[in-house]
Amino acid sequence: MQALGYEKGDFIPSEISGQKAVDICHIIPRGMGGNPEGGLDRIENLMAQTREEHIQLGDKRHTTAEQFRKHRDFLELNGVSFDYAWMDAQIAKYEVYEMDQV
Repeated sequence: MQALGYEKGDFIPSEISGQKAVDICHIIPRGMGGNPEGGLDRIENLMAQTREEHIQLGDKRHTTAEQFRKHRDFLELNGVSFDYAWMDAQIAKYEVYEMDQV
């Protein structure tokens, strides 16, 4: 929240739909190999979503690369500095799961 200039009580838009976000979710959750040492709580892995989006997209490998792409675009648009290389590596890692859904 601080990286984007939000304060408690502010309207925080979902990075997916723009509707009011109520969850800050881990794009790579612990159940998919996310851990504190591997970047679980870094800005690149935290995304604002509605509860419905979190339920629909969470813990599903085939949605991970797309969530990272949307999150990268959101961070860029809002001028937040982040580790491009780490995020691009995650996109490449999870794109294979998108192909499995086609």
